[in-house]
Amino acid sequence: MELLIFAAILIVFVAFILIQGILIVRQSETMVIERWGRYHRTLSPGINLIIPFMDQARPIMMLSYRGSQPFISNEKRIDLREAVLDFPQQPVVTADNVSIGVNGVLYFQIIDPKRAVYETENLVLSVQTLAQTTLRSVLGKMELDEMLSNREKINAELQGIMDEAGDKWGVKVNRVEVKDIDIPSEIQSSMNQQMSAERDRRAAIARAEGEKRSEILKAEGDRDAAIARAQGEQQAAILAAEGQKQAAILHAEGEARAIENITSSLGANAKPQDAVRFLISMNYIETLPNIAKNGERVFLPIESAALVGSVGGIKELLNPSVVAAGTQQN
Repeated sequence: MELLIFAAILIVFVAFILIQGILIVRQSETMVIERWGRYHRTLSPGINLIIPFMDQARPIMMLSYRGSQPFISNEKRIDLREAVLDFPQQPVVTADNVSIGVNGVLYFQIIDPKRAVYETENLVLSVQTLAQTTLRSVLGKMELDEMLSNREKINAELQGIMDEAGDKWGVKVNRVEVKDIDIPSEIQSSMNQQMSAERDRRAAIARAEGEKRSEILKAEGDRDAAIARAQGEQQAAILAAEGQKQAAILHAEGEARAIENITSSLGANAKPQDAVRFLISMNYIETLPNIAKNGERVFLPIESAALVGSVGGIKELLNPSVVAAGTQQN
């Protein structure tokens, strides 16, 4: 009977030892195991065997928030997934002495559980404190306008600093973002006025550019029109001159043929000057009626009487056919 009791106790003890020695680690989790208080190994996901009482899981201190209240807990299972840390708002004085409130969000992931356990007492608190001090340091070197317009630059600089510092703790900082910037009301009012003035300035510049472009186009149109008019007038003058030239040539050719005809009709003793005087006299006689129309009295120069008198002498030398030919040519 005593032997059965002892056997039962031994079986229960062995079962208890086996149960205590089997650890199931879920995916994306791990555990740091110490043997007799010293680091032994890091468990991988799945079934793991340990020696009870000799091997113990080393807990990690984690800071979390329940609402707005911080809560510190000791966790034996280390979560390897990306975690989000939304640290509260803190005051920052910019390079141009503007007091603002800034809060941000940080995304980090534990990549070395051993260093995360042994290199810092409270991993999340250390990361949060480093993020806050780094944020104040980076933003304190910038002016407010630069801070508001260069958030991507700020995020990249914060991530670089945090990733380098977190490497010692076995933490990978994936990204850091400035979430909210609380600006004092008087500064916000001044910024609104500045933005309004800037919009008015841009609108004035746009109007001026439009008017300038309109004037340029108008001037170019006037210039092209003036060039076109000048070219048209030049072409018209050229054509008119060409017409006058052709008319003068034809008139001169007609006069030359008339002189030749009259000279040939007078015979071998005729002179070309007599034919020219005859044609001038005939033109003068034809013009007299038009001169008389311009007034009641007509004054003729002395030379005209002699010219008319010479016409009779020339006519006697010419036969009627020659006179008719000279008249038709004129």
